[in-house]
Amino acid sequence: MEQKVYVIGIGPGAYEEMTIRAVKALKECDVIIGYTVYVDLVKEHFPGKRFLTTPMTWEVKRCEMALREAEAGQVTAMICSGDAGVYGMAGLMYEMREHMGLGGVKITVIPGITAATAGAARLGAPLIHDFAVISLSDLLTPWEQIEERLRDAAKGDFAVCIYNPSSRKRADYLRRACDIMLEYRSPDTVCGYVRQIAREGEEQHLMTLAQLKDTTTDMFTTVFIGTSRTRRIGEAMVTPRGYHYGTND
Repeated sequence: MEQKVYVIGIGPGAYEEMTIRAVKALKECDVIIGYTVYVDLVKEHFPGKRFLTTPMTWEVKRCEMALREAEAGQVTAMICSGDAGVYGMAGLMYEMREHMGLGGVKITVIPGITAATAGAARLGAPLIHDFAVISLSDLLTPWEQIEERLRDAAKGDFAVCIYNPSSRKRADYLRRACDIMLEYRSPDTVCGYVRQIAREGEEQHLMTLAQLKDTTTDMFTTVFIGTSRTRRIGEAMVTPRGYHYGTND
């Protein structure tokens, strides 16, 4: 009896932004497991499947459920928003398989479009050169470490994509991150954010770093802070990579 579990990145939200490989794998599955919000995004597209959900912060329980279903012979999918290997469940699934002694369960990770690339496409081309992705959630990472990573990215003049910029308990975290950036970058640095990427109510905005500091965001917002060379071209946020053009040389 084959024991198989897929860990699938379903992309930012819209069915059309899922990869063909992800759709094929979900059609193959008997059971689809995930955080309630993510399951609701895909449920209508995969009729006849058995769906299991848990609330936010129950990640360990979800992995345990998925591995037990696979152990019982059910072809199982654990779905994640964005990419399963970028702030997703892929790593925890491998850890839990080892912890539960279920080495016979085969894990296949299927990538998806993560918020960094999906949001960047909405704004233009802010991540064309070297960039860093940093989550401001201190649920699993101490703020002191997050602050150190922000400062290192600012010193290195990386474009920065910020996940989880704020929440009810972390209302001032984006402001604090911007204060760190302002130690190394101009207040006029081009920035932007996209909210509810590929979902109902999507919105995107460009602004300066000074304006971003006073912007209200939430857990469904992805923030982009430009480098010293990032600029606005029309309505797009663009980080030049350094190509030479405009001459015949």
